[in-house]
Parts: sequence; C-alpha cells; structure tokens
Amino acid sequence: MIYEDLIKRVGWGEEFSFYYQDNRYWISSNNDGYYLTREKDSFSQSFHTSKELFDLGEIEGKSFKEVWNVIDIL
Repeated sequence: MIYEDLIKRVGWGEEFSFYYQDNRYWISSNNDGYYLTREKDSFSQSFHTSKELFDLGEIEGKSFKEVWNVIDIL
C-alpha cells in the first residue's frame, strides 16, 4: 500500500494495525475523532481529523511519514 492510499482509507473510516520496532499500533476512529494507539501500554493520541493524525501523530518521537517505509501493516 502506498502512503497516500493509507491516508485516504483512514479518512474513509477504515482502521489499521501495524508494527513498528516490535510494538503494535492501531489507527482507529469514531464520531469524536481519530486515534493512534500503542497497544503495549494503551498510549493513545487523539486528533480531530485524519489529516491531523498523519501531520501531527508521533511514533516513538518520529512522524508517521518518517517511519512509513519500516512499518509492517497487518
């Protein structure tokens, strides 16, 4: 999957899980917003829009785009 397709699909409401450095993460959404959650400790970041999630969300201190090439989407 290319990065732009992931952004579109999350905007449509699809949810994804992925691994980065042996940690599992979830991208999810509901009526209140979009969420990026690390499974091991349930640390969650919340955003009003999917664009904010991809622009402002951090994975181990890095932007989503920075880690895109090394994550494994399930």
